[in-house]
Amino acid sequence: MLKKLLIATVFATVLVAAGTALWVWQGLETLSTPVVMDEPVLFDVPGGSAFSDVARRMEAEGLVESSLWLRLYARLFPEQARIKAGEYEFTDGMSAETMLAKIVDGDTKHWSLQFIEGWTFAEMRAALAANERLQKLTTQWSDARIMEAVGAEGEHPEGRFFPDTYLFNASETDLDLLRRSFQRMEDVLATEWESRQEGLPYDGPYEALIMASIVERETGAAHEREQVAGVFVRRLQKGMRLQTDPTVIYGMGDSYKGRIGSRDLRKHTPYNTYRIDGLPPTPIALPGREAIHAALHPQPGKALYFVARGDGTHKFSATLAEHQKAVRAFQLNRRSDYRSSPAVSGKEVKK
Repeated sequence: MLKKLLIATVFATVLVAAGTALWVWQGLETLSTPVVMDEPVLFDVPGGSAFSDVARRMEAEGLVESSLWLRLYARLFPEQARIKAGEYEFTDGMSAETMLAKIVDGDTKHWSLQFIEGWTFAEMRAALAANERLQKLTTQWSDARIMEAVGAEGEHPEGRFFPDTYLFNASETDLDLLRRSFQRMEDVLATEWESRQEGLPYDGPYEALIMASIVERETGAAHEREQVAGVFVRRLQKGMRLQTDPTVIYGMGDSYKGRIGSRDLRKHTPYNTYRIDGLPPTPIALPGREAIHAALHPQPGKALYFVARGDGTHKFSATLAEHQKAVRAFQLNRRSDYRSSPAVSGKEVKK
């Protein structure tokens, strides 16, 4: 009788164990089941969060059937439960197991912000301030304080930041992006300077950056950059004034309303290249790599003048007489759809 009872007890224990194992297995299987979502979910894991708290939040937000299975999974596979702080994006069809893997890998959600070639530093700062996803530190800072923070104390900010698309996550600030953009420009300028043409009329990389900013603003037509740079380089070499409208506009500041008058051309400012010799004191915009390359690799030739055709390209001339003829053709009789930059460039300058 005792033997039968022992066998029955053992059998019952095995059945309970098997049932428990099946229940656990089925529960863990729910972690690999795709979750239906109407739209992507942003899930924030604050620094110092306990795994159990994250699991319960995932249950509360409907991302897992029961936090019990996540917590049990963490006990069985502790290396798969070393979560990292950050903001994560979960999308339709992902399983709880896949979501957890993102959190363990630190695969945080990244946002993007673009700085456009030809923008001024003020426009760049406005874009930073307007971005709703980016943490703000510098909104109320002066330009001087920003330059100190990026490691260029006392230097002018214009043109010193590289225009590009920058990715950032929820933990990064506007200062982080400014530092990255500043360092990127330093690296690009240094690389381009090392491979420059011989005999250029620049005292150093900064003057090349000034020229690049002028080239960036003078043409949105990529194939013209080296030609425009060639004209300006030859003018500098011959002691001629640059006489470029974008520098005048920059010097006018907020008083520029879309047109340059004869009074503006006569007014003496550090940026009025109709009145000053050589380059202006600073860049006038953010130049892209192509404009920097053009400034350091100007196209050879004889052209000393150019005028906008009105379709986004320019007519280049070697003599003043040729240039005056082009001005009469393209400026004094402007086409109805006149523009000095390609419509897609986003940096049209009316002259």
